[in-house]
Amino acid sequence: IGKTKELSKETRDKIVDLHKTGKGYGEIAKQLSENRSTVGAIVRKWKRLKTTVSLPRTGAPCKISSRGASVMIRKARNQPRTTREELVNDLKRAGTTVSKVTVGKTLCRHGFKSRIARKFPLLKTSHIQARLQFANDHLDDPEEAWEKVTWSDETKVELVGLNFTRGFWRKKKEELHPKNTFPTVKHGGGNIMLWGCFSVKRTGQLHCIEERMNGAMYCDILSNNLLPSVRALKMGRGWVFQHDNDPKHTARITKEWLRKKHIKVLEWPSQSP
Repeated sequence: IGKTKELSKETRDKIVDLHKTGKGYGEIAKQLSENRSTVGAIVRKWKRLKTTVSLPRTGAPCKISSRGASVMIRKARNQPRTTREELVNDLKRAGTTVSKVTVGKTLCRHGFKSRIARKFPLLKTSHIQARLQFANDHLDDPEEAWEKVTWSDETKVELVGLNFTRGFWRKKKEELHPKNTFPTVKHGGGNIMLWGCFSVKRTGQLHCIEERMNGAMYCDILSNNLLPSVRALKMGRGWVFQHDNDPKHTARITKEWLRKKHIKVLEWPSQSP
């Protein structure tokens, strides 16, 4: 994978002399046992600069050859989780010693950038089929039908810090500046659970869940927050309620409460957002 050795000045001059006699690239390459592409490059350089001397280059020459870069790119494309250290070791075994920074810059020049992997739900075949069936069942639903849906969910909010990775721009030696840091505490900073709902019109009520929620507590939340939200949002007759398949949502007590209140529930496939 390392760069090949440069031809001597004598060999380059001989290539130019043979070209002047009218011989083609292939004939010269065969006579001197060199690559046709190498012969062509030397002749084109002589035509452009009128010299075969290696001129000083701007900046340091690339330590990774084009073949080595191709091998790196192919591995990065086929194995995206490959680390820069693994690529450095691959190049070292092939005879090219470079740093991880050089590997990273080479990949960047070819359009590859290090990114944090996106989280994606682990779906079984049955989950995929259920999602597809849901999409097909509602494919032709008019826009007015979705305006009748009240959506709901629970979420956890961290009181200190963030529960996801956050990037920001800064200059060197500014990593400890207060505006470039996030506060943390030992053993977690605590969090709160929130229940909320919304429709196409606007958001409904937001409820803070202070205890471990069960089916009975969930029914109380719906009674004290969902129904007032539906009235405030002016959903009208025939509105539909959506919630996921959390065990508290599918508990017998919850189903019974929804039946008594004559609330129509949108069937929701498992492992859906």
